Amino acid sequence: MLSGFDSFGKTLMMIGGIIFAAGLLIHFSGKLPWLGRLPGDIHIEKENFSFYFPVVTSVLLSLLLTVILNLFGRR
Repeated sequence: MLSGFDSFGKTLMMIGGIIFAAGLLIHFSGKLPWLGRLPGDIHIEKENFSFYFPVVTSVLLSLLLTVILNLFGRR
């Protein structure tokens, strides 16, 4: 009878864990100088123009999140 609430509770805990992990990443990102400065990240500076696109950093974070979510998503 409470199976709907159990599923909702697990979903809320997973969302809370993701938000907590994101908060830790943001808090400690200053202590990881290589994050966002990997080879392959695009950074262009001109006189009045600056463009930055972290290609490799985005790919690595995507792979890491995929592995983590696949480990927790398996039942």
